[in-house]
Formats: sequence, structure tokens, C-alpha cells
Amino acid sequence: MKRRSWFDGALVLVVVAGLAIDAYVHLHLAGDYGLVHTRFVSQATLFRIEGGVALLAGVLLIAWRSWIPAAIAAVVTAGGVAAVVLYASVDPGRLGPLPDMYEPVWYAEKTWSLYAEATAAAAALVLLAIRLRARSATAAG
Repeated sequence: MKRRSWFDGALVLVVVAGLAIDAYVHLHLAGDYGLVHTRFVSQATLFRIEGGVALLAGVLLIAWRSWIPAAIAAVVTAGGVAAVVLYASVDPGRLGPLPDMYEPVWYAEKTWSLYAEATAAAAALVLLAIRLRARSATAAG
């Protein structure tokens, strides 16, 4: 396997740092959202899942030099950005089994999480493009 370039390594570092902040914030705040729930799931559970998935995505990105963990990291971080912006901007109400998580208030940890997820999403997309390009170049011969 080829050695990682410094740019690939820097992108991985940015994405992993963003995922770590994402995981910390969601796991730290999860207990505060136990009362926001449907009979299927609570917002606390969704926060714990997000935190766990962010940690897993970071570990995969460090351990496996492929386009797949870069794609997973891009989906996790971009999904986090979309969710926080949606639920801060509009009140979609209850969406199927998901509780009404509308929260138009911005506070430090929520802002940190958004910035970390957005930065990590951008870096993950660049990393994904680089790894897919390298993969197609290797396949082409």
C-alpha cells in the first residue's frame, strides 16, 4: 500500500478532530434531551447514536486508507450539519418516529459542533475525491 501523502494525513487529522468534537458534544449533551421523545426513540438516544457513529467513523478513517471511511465520514458530518441547521431554522414537528427536535437557540456547544461538523464535512469530501481519483488511477493502470 502506498504511503499517505502529507495532504491526505492533514485531511484525515481535520476530519477526525471534527468527528471527535461532534462525538463529545453529542455524548455530553445527550442526557439533557431525555424528555424529548416519541414512543419509539428519544432525542437523547439519537444524540448517543450520533456520538457513537462519529467515533466509529473517526476510528475507521484512521485505520483504513480507503474511500469508504472517507465517504462514511462525509455522510456523518454533512448529516450532522443538515440536522442542526434544519432543527435550528424551522420547526418540522415530529417526523415519523423522530421526536420534534426544533431548537432555535444557539449556545456554545451547539455552535462548536456545527463548525466542527462543517469543517470536517468539507475536508471529508476533499479526501473522498482524492481517494476516489487515486482508486480510479490505480484501476486504469
